[in-house]
Amino acid sequence: MANLKKHLSSIANDVVHRCALKLDTSTDNLVEEFEAGWNPETNGYSRKFVEFCSAKSLTYMCQNIEENISNGSFSRFTFDMMLAWEMPSSTDEEACMECVAKEKEEGKVSVKVTQEQDDIPLFYSDIMPLLVDNEPNVGEDAFAWLGSLVPLVADLVNGRFTFETLTAPTGNRLHFPAYDKYLKEIDKCIKHLQKQAPPNGVDLGDDEFILHVEGTASSQRVVRHIGATSWPGKLTLTNYALYFEASGVVTYEDALKIDLSENKEHSVRPVSTGPWGAPLFDKAILYESESSEGIVLEFPEMTSSTRRDHWLALIKEIMFMHQFLLKYKVECPIQAWEMHARTILGIIRLHAAREMLRISPPTPTKFLIFALLDELPKGDYILGQLVDSLKKINSGHPCSASSTLKNMNMSLSIISSVEVKEIGEENVCASGIDDNNSSLEIAINQAREEEKKIVIAKATTKELKEEGITESTLVFMELLKPLKGVLLWFEEIFTWERPVTTLVVFAATLLITYKEWLGKASALFFLWVVAKMIQARQKKINDKCKEIVVSSASDQTTMESIVSAQHGLQTIHQVVQIANIALLKLWSILISKARKHADIVMISMIGLAILLAIVPMKFIIMAITLYCFSMTSKLGKQVGNNQGNRRLQEWWDSIPVIPVRVVDKPVDSPTCKSM
Repeated sequence: MANLKKHLSSIANDVVHRCALKLDTSTDNLVEEFEAGWNPETNGYSRKFVEFCSAKSLTYMCQNIEENISNGSFSRFTFDMMLAWEMPSSTDEEACMECVAKEKEEGKVSVKVTQEQDDIPLFYSDIMPLLVDNEPNVGEDAFAWLGSLVPLVADLVNGRFTFETLTAPTGNRLHFPAYDKYLKEIDKCIKHLQKQAPPNGVDLGDDEFILHVEGTASSQRVVRHIGATSWPGKLTLTNYALYFEASGVVTYEDALKIDLSENKEHSVRPVSTGPWGAPLFDKAILYESESSEGIVLEFPEMTSSTRRDHWLALIKEIMFMHQFLLKYKVECPIQAWEMHARTILGIIRLHAAREMLRISPPTPTKFLIFALLDELPKGDYILGQLVDSLKKINSGHPCSASSTLKNMNMSLSIISSVEVKEIGEENVCASGIDDNNSSLEIAINQAREEEKKIVIAKATTKELKEEGITESTLVFMELLKPLKGVLLWFEEIFTWERPVTTLVVFAATLLITYKEWLGKASALFFLWVVAKMIQARQKKINDKCKEIVVSSASDQTTMESIVSAQHGLQTIHQVVQIANIALLKLWSILISKARKHADIVMISMIGLAILLAIVPMKFIIMAITLYCFSMTSKLGKQVGNNQGNRRLQEWWDSIPVIPVRVVDKPVDSPTCKSM
């Protein structure tokens, strides 16, 4: 190869040379053009040079991207770009070769496949690593870099999540056969969507494109439920609406339109369906809005709910996209269409990944922008950063999302070239992507790290959620043991078993209440808690207490355990009965079913209201404190009598309850409705 650059690796030299051929220039001219804008104070000359050459050649290749994908030149060239980006300098290449040689000597060349990938399809997980063991492969950073240049490969927002899903079976390293298949599946998906007929009786807008269709003769059924009746039909999703066409005798009936772009309260959620309204099959979705009744669509499937979940994710993605455009007032048609294009490409990438991983379909949110940000920690903050980055992207650049759709024959030119030039003149680098995307990338990386921490934290709770009621009760009682000591301490104070402590607490309570120092007392309590936490940290209790051990051993026999369990259930039953009776008595008073008792309650409440309005609250609290402490003392027990408590119990027992009748059909309580 002529004119090799010594500071570049062999793959980087090859990529730079091919870039020069694509651009019909020489490598020396590329070097001169690059160094004209290069800052010598910055590091990474070789990588930046590879980035510069790749961006310029991609601008040329994206103009005819469909043909380049079909003949395989685009996938091979862009894959080599990622290899060159990962190993741009000759120093990096030497270090890599030494590492590989050492591994070969030790016999450690192998592909690490994680245990969680057992369900990945045979070809992709088992045969693929054998075919590409000794072939060069790329990592996450290189894939994310290429995605920032070519939105067809991945989006800047979810590129790293896409990479994780695609490379899970191959040790988080991307091999060329998988990458080539991925791009060809994208091209195949776009051509499939282009062949889909528009819904019956509907004229799609110039910027409205079909994204998913099911219910046709060559695809699985979709059923709409209206009351007790079911209607099979075809379901079509576009970037604006959802269309359902009921099956007619010969053709489909006119489509029912569910507008997903309107600025209104609407939602879609999973729902269960079944015969006679019984919720037996969890394979349907329910669309609800303020302007129409709920629409139930079912996606019949033998085992899982994968189809339903896929449709649910796609519908939510379109709804979230329009909510994003309305919330952040993205009124510029060029910026709005660019966001449409990025969303459309995300859905297409998801379809392609599902074709690659048929047996174990990927998680939809890993490929969808807004569905991911809805689940990701601080996703709302990233949306704000996304708006700012959207304003700095040149939609007219050949590698932008909107231009990619046009070059793939997915759409026509929605916006005139004059408008594109006016909007996109500023803040655009050679690649068409703003160089100042660092804030968005930083926000995404931070959210990604937080998500990993949350996943680890949730994994610690999984075992507890799978426990039975017996184990959960034992754990609950063990965790409440420290609280028992606190309750015993309070009991000793209120019963005057520790007179000195009781007098101190009594006097402090009265003083704090009278001086209205409740805020200061709360602040002191919080500082005391902080001091105890610091003390626990100094004693390194966290190292000593690695787990809480709960013993389930019992000295009871099997029969005794059964009897005690039965007594426990009886106790729970009695508590529920007492609670029901108390609520029914309160209902009798509330609706004056027991008139005399209701009159007494109303007079008492009026008197209490007057008292609260006239007497300051601190004196009322002081009086209650004085009463509680005095009645539990020896003197209070001698002076007091149980006559008042007895009269109160008799009054409560004399309240009649409202009769209760249990029926086997749903009814509305007239009493509850009137209240």
